[in-house]
Amino acid sequence: MAAAVPGLLRALLLAAAAAALDNGVARTPPMGWLHWERFLCATDCSAQPRRCVSEQLFTEMADMMAAEGWRDAGYQYLCIDDCWAAPTRDERGRLRADPRRFPGGIQRLADYVHARGLKLGIYSDVGNQTCAGFPGSYGHYELDAQTFASWGVDLLKFDGCNSGSLELLAEGYRRMSLALNKTGRPIVYSCEWPFYLRPMQQPNYTEIKQYCNHWRNFFDVYDSWNSIKSIVEWTALHQDSIVKIAGPGGWNDPDMLVIGNFGLSWDQAVTQMAMWAIMAAPLFMSNDLRRISPEAKWLLQNKEVIAINQDPLGKQGYRITKDKNFELWERPLSGSAYAVAVLYQQEIGGPQNFSFSLAFLGNGLACNPACSVRQVLPSSRDWGVHSWVSSLSVEVNPTGTVLLRVDAL
Repeated sequence: MAAAVPGLLRALLLAAAAAALDNGVARTPPMGWLHWERFLCATDCSAQPRRCVSEQLFTEMADMMAAEGWRDAGYQYLCIDDCWAAPTRDERGRLRADPRRFPGGIQRLADYVHARGLKLGIYSDVGNQTCAGFPGSYGHYELDAQTFASWGVDLLKFDGCNSGSLELLAEGYRRMSLALNKTGRPIVYSCEWPFYLRPMQQPNYTEIKQYCNHWRNFFDVYDSWNSIKSIVEWTALHQDSIVKIAGPGGWNDPDMLVIGNFGLSWDQAVTQMAMWAIMAAPLFMSNDLRRISPEAKWLLQNKEVIAINQDPLGKQGYRITKDKNFELWERPLSGSAYAVAVLYQQEIGGPQNFSFSLAFLGNGLACNPACSVRQVLPSSRDWGVHSWVSSLSVEVNPTGTVLLRVDAL
C-alpha cells in the first residue's frame, strides 16, 4: 500500500487544483512592471540610491505608473523580483524584507501601491534559496502564502532554483498553488515550472495550467535583439505543444518587455511589442519609467496593440509560414477578427516587401467574403476594404514587424 500513497496524493492534489485555480484572476494576460531585467540584484543603496532594489524604487515606480498613464493603459501590477528579502527569516520563521532597503516592510509598500490603484507582486522560490541566495520557500509554503496574503500581495512570481529534484520541484509548485488559494486572497501565480523541467522531461501543460496563471518556458530575456529573436523562434518551434493550452486564466510567458532600455533599435522594439501581442503574452515591462523616451512610452501604451494582447477570446497566435527571412503569424481575435504580424528577420540591407493572399489567413475564413485591414504598427493607418482573393504587399524594415488587424465584413 505504501507505494500507492504518492500516486493517490498526486491525484488528490490534481483534483483540488482543478477546482482551486479558478481563482478569478488573469482572465486576460496580466500587465505590469517587474524590476529584474533593468535593476537586477542591486542592493548597495549608498552607492546606487536610485537603482537599488528598495522601497524607494517601488514607490517612485508606483507614482510614475499612476501619474503617467501606465495604470490607465492596463499596467496594474508593480512587481518585486529577487533580492528584496532579509538574509534570514524572523524568529517566527517568516520571510521579512531587508530592513535597511525596505524600512516600512512589504505591507506598507502594498498599502502605498494599492492607494494608487495598482497591485503589488512579490517573488519567492520553490527551493530553500532563491536564485540570488536569499531565503526560499521550501518547507514554508503554507506559511509564506499566508504571509504574502497578510501583507496584501496580489501576485507571486515563484522561481525554480535550488529545488533538489524534479519531484520536489513539482511538489513545491503544486503546494504553493494550493496554499495561495487557501488564503482566500486572489493572487496571480506566476510559475517557472516548465522551464526547469524541460532539460530533463517534457512538461505536462495540462497539469501546469491547473496550478499556475502563467508560466515561463525559456531563458530569461536580455536587453538584446538576439534574445528577442531566440524567444520568438523557440515559441514557433514549440507552438504545437504550447499554443493550445493558453487561454483565460493561464498563459505562456515569454518574459519581460525590455522596450525603453538600451539594446533594441526602434524596429526591434516594435517587433517585441507586436510579437508579445500576437503571443497573448503577459506584458511586464522592465525599464526605468522615470526616464523613458516618448517613443518607447507611445509604443508601450499603444491602445490598439494592447487591445490585441488583451483580446477576451484569449487565443494565442502562431506562425503560419516562414519564407526565407520573412515570417507570417496570425492570432484569432473575438468577433471573427485576426491579428497578423509580418516579421522580417534579415539583419542587413534595407526594407523589403512580403506579399501574401488574404485567403491564406484563418484557414480561408479571415476575409471571407471581404474584410477591412488596418495597420497597427509601426504606425496606425487604414488599408481599406479587401476581398477574399486580394493579396497584400507589406514593406518591412530589417528586424522589424508590421502588425495588422483584419476584421471580416
